[in-house]
Formats: sequence, C-alpha cells, structure tokens
Amino acid sequence: MKTVLIMVGKTTDKLFYAGIADYAGRIGHYMPFEIITIAELRNTKSLTAEQQKTAEGELILKLLKGDDTVVLLDERGSELRSIEFAQWLERKRSAARRLVFVIGGPYGFSPAVYERANEKLSLSRMTFSHQMVRLVFTEQVYRACTIIKGEPYHHE
Repeated sequence: MKTVLIMVGKTTDKLFYAGIADYAGRIGHYMPFEIITIAELRNTKSLTAEQQKTAEGELILKLLKGDDTVVLLDERGSELRSIEFAQWLERKRSAARRLVFVIGGPYGFSPAVYERANEKLSLSRMTFSHQMVRLVFTEQVYRACTIIKGEPYHHE
C-alpha cells in the first residue's frame, strides 16, 4: 500500500519543513510515502471562503484515483490515541491500495471533497496552524509505523 499526504500550500517555516522532511524519510523505511503539495491559490483576497474551498477542492479531487481511500484531517473527525491510530493504519494497509490523507486550506474542505472522503480524522480538539499540523501528523505516522513493528520509539 502506498500512503500519500496531500497538503494545500507549501510549508514555509524552515524548522517545520526540516521536521516534516525528516519524518517523511523515516516513514519511507516502513512503507511507500509521498507528500504532494498543492500550490496556494493566487488572488485569494478577491475570493470568498466558499470560492476558495471550491477551487482548492477541485485541485484536490484531480489528484485522487477512483479506488483511493481518502482520509481528511478535519477538526470534526474521529480522535484516536497513537496506539489506536497504529492499529487503524495497520488495518488500512491490508485493505487499501492507496491511502490518501488530505490537509486542506485555511477554510477547510469543499462539500465535494467531504463527499469523496471515506473518513475524517482529527489530531486534537485544539486548533493548530497548518504548518504545525503537517509536522504533528507526519510524526504520528512515523510513530504508528514503529508501534506496528514493535520498536521502542513509543512509550505507553
């Protein structure tokens, strides 16, 4: 199974970028992992939040394949402990051909993206910057991989 992380907008903070790249490299030792960054829209000041979500949604949907399992990182999604996420990921690895996680833009997702999604996961009930979510999520995927393999990274 290939795992893909689609993100709207590039990571601009050098420290977050370095951390994300580090964890992505580590994840690659356990499973195929790819990060796809959708360029931020231009002239967003002339767009309403709904127009921006729709435009970003169209770009997200173009990257998806028909048999992808699509998981949105969304504040209204299910919350899992790290152990539970590892178990969830292991089940998905045996069932999905391509598992695609999506981090949306500043206003979230369009109705079309919500409709296409198979599931929603939340990292926390707190709100994080998009830069921070990317780092936290890639760390959690790495942590899940080490839990699945029984390695000593995670302490329970």
